[in-house]
Amino acid sequence: MGALSHIRVLDLSRVLAAPFATQILGDLGADIIKIEKPGEGDETRAFGPPFLENSNGEAGDATYFFTANRNKKSVAIDFAKPAGAELVRRLARRAHVVVENFKTGTLEKYGLDYAALSAGNPGLVYCSLTGFGHTGPYKEKAGYDYLIQGMGGLMSVTGQPDGFPGAEPMKVGVAISDLVTGLYAANAIQAALIHQARSGEGQSIDMALFDCQAAALANQAMNYLSGGMLPQRLGNAHPNIVPYQVFATKDGHLILAIANDGQFRRFCTATKMENVSTDPRFATNAARVAHRQDVVGILGPVFAQRGTAEWIALLEQANVPCGPINRVDEVFSDQQAIARGLTVSMPRGDRDVTLVASPLRLDKTPPEYRYAPPFLGEHTRQVLSDILGLSAEDIATLAKENVIALG
Repeated sequence: MGALSHIRVLDLSRVLAAPFATQILGDLGADIIKIEKPGEGDETRAFGPPFLENSNGEAGDATYFFTANRNKKSVAIDFAKPAGAELVRRLARRAHVVVENFKTGTLEKYGLDYAALSAGNPGLVYCSLTGFGHTGPYKEKAGYDYLIQGMGGLMSVTGQPDGFPGAEPMKVGVAISDLVTGLYAANAIQAALIHQARSGEGQSIDMALFDCQAAALANQAMNYLSGGMLPQRLGNAHPNIVPYQVFATKDGHLILAIANDGQFRRFCTATKMENVSTDPRFATNAARVAHRQDVVGILGPVFAQRGTAEWIALLEQANVPCGPINRVDEVFSDQQAIARGLTVSMPRGDRDVTLVASPLRLDKTPPEYRYAPPFLGEHTRQVLSDILGLSAEDIATLAKENVIALG
């Protein structure tokens, strides 16, 4: 049994940040009931191509949807209709957690905000994810990952520096602001559940992508806040460590990740450049940062003399951190990925789908893979019958009135 197998989560969210959080809870055993709009569902079902082909040969759900919707039951309810909103309220009274990511004030119109739902369930943990939170001058703004990467400072430190080819602020290749917010939200929800177990009290959690992206600036934020240094774009270089970047090799590229002076000395010995490690300009990391261009100027021509695989073999033998830049297919075919089981296959309808496995490794309560990402409304009948006790006739009537949809 998963660590959270005693927890029921009512998931009113869609797209990525909040569904990513609830998938983590689902992997840990929680019962996740995903409420989706009949006929449309989560927007990511249409974020394609690519789409997963249905048994009739037509395009089904976009593969994007599979990113964050494993271990969930899909219940199609139109809560814009009073009868639908009442169904959701009844489910919330039987839940430990509600997660939503609508714009500030949206759910109040349907009586699905924290104040309304906690009145019927005082122990409820209610987690809201928005772009900018429920306070401040931007609380009404929509917040998408791309905007947050820009407004949250990430793009100002990502990309080639001014004066280099292709110089411009650059977003990260995945929706990292969404993912970081999802991780923070999953932590916050579990902390609230511990408090709930101790006291019986629920609480409201106000998660903002903007806040989480600012927190994830990490050393770049501290370089400014405490160090007085305004971070700039450095391409693949590191603002605080040298050499810690990509170098072109004879046949490709290599990441050199030297994090201390001992590693730099071993690197210089392995490359027969002992004179470089003893040069006062390069003997310490602080000195190398101050003379960054000199270091890069020396190492660039050296790396161009050999291929990437040859460099990796040489440097790993000397215990110098380095590695290749893998394509996505090379990541999942890597022997380390295979050994660690980084993919999982799950049955969905008449076929199997391959998903990225949970990276959580718990020896007593490991992640569970119970349900593949669901079809829209796949579990409507089951949930309304098992949890709310609705009869077959009640369910048929709601479906006829288009309050619900049956998968």
